[in-house]
Amino acid sequence: MLPRLHPSKLWTLTTCLLWGLLCINACAPSKKVLVSPHDERLTYMGRIGKPNEEKAVFYWPGTSVKINFEGTSLQAHLKDNTGKSYYNVILNGDSISLLQPDTVLRSYVLANNLAPGKHSVELFRRTEWDFGITDFHGFQLEKGAKVLPPDAPKNRKMVFYGNSITVGYAAEDYSGKDSPAGTNTNNYISYGALTARHFNAEYSCVCKSGIGIMISWGPVTMPEIYDRVNPTDPSSQWDFSQDKPDVVVVNLFQNDSWLVNRPDHAEFKRIFGTTKPTEEQIVQAYQNFIKTLRGHYPNAHIICALGNMDITREGSPWPNYVQQAAQGLNDKKIYTHFMPYKDTPGHPRVEEQKAMAQSLIQFIEENIKW
Repeated sequence: MLPRLHPSKLWTLTTCLLWGLLCINACAPSKKVLVSPHDERLTYMGRIGKPNEEKAVFYWPGTSVKINFEGTSLQAHLKDNTGKSYYNVILNGDSISLLQPDTVLRSYVLANNLAPGKHSVELFRRTEWDFGITDFHGFQLEKGAKVLPPDAPKNRKMVFYGNSITVGYAAEDYSGKDSPAGTNTNNYISYGALTARHFNAEYSCVCKSGIGIMISWGPVTMPEIYDRVNPTDPSSQWDFSQDKPDVVVVNLFQNDSWLVNRPDHAEFKRIFGTTKPTEEQIVQAYQNFIKTLRGHYPNAHIICALGNMDITREGSPWPNYVQQAAQGLNDKKIYTHFMPYKDTPGHPRVEEQKAMAQSLIQFIEENIKW
């Protein structure tokens, strides 16, 4: 038989038990909603590395991941290998903020104190891989939040192969220094991204500042890396069966046009020796690359574009080289389009990127049915 407690002692014991339960509940962690980077409800655009179940990897400018959810906040788990990569955080397709992931894996608040209801967040890479490579370990929502189905797949897809012009290099640098450092480079406002959004097309950007078809300012050319997921790893091969674009835009040769006339440059010596390529060799090199792309994209419209730096200035021979190469392929779905020379120093800024987009959009609307 248990001893009977005095009422005052019973009250004290009951009170202690209640406070204990409250403390346990207060100290217990709330159950967050974790979203794996491989969750089928996420929407990726561009070439994304997926080396294991724990992460996805962002290399190329213009790559992105989007989530639709019902809740009031969202976090992302990220780690960058340099801490110099930049991303746009696009809330509900409108409000844009900036994110610079650290070199340590941690959580970043992408949205907070939202009105209850449905929302979307897209994480969009602004910068090139030489600024950094970012591991994405998924999203986190607050307790009670819900991941919603993705948007309906887009009916159109565009792939862009290009150099710094297509990257959006220094597009937001108005200091006159033409520097890509910090937030100056922004692929989101590049002509390619603008054009894709105009047509509500899925967007993929395979581009690198300084790159060419025959020769680059650095050690690799576009024909050497065009088929990679990780642009620095030759064994990292892209599966082109995932890539069925309606329109492919190739905007290259700007760097070739400079470097073929620089016999003292190390890359000139490595590739050409002492003799610059002939016009026939230039045309053939371009034609070979377009043939290679046609092999991967048998049904796509391919636009051989140039612009808008000095390669399209009056008297430049390079539009003619591209024209010859395209005509020589005798392919009704291969076109040329040369954007007007901007006649200003440095790389195209925001308004000049918009002008290129308008030029390309008009060309597509007038010449391509898709």
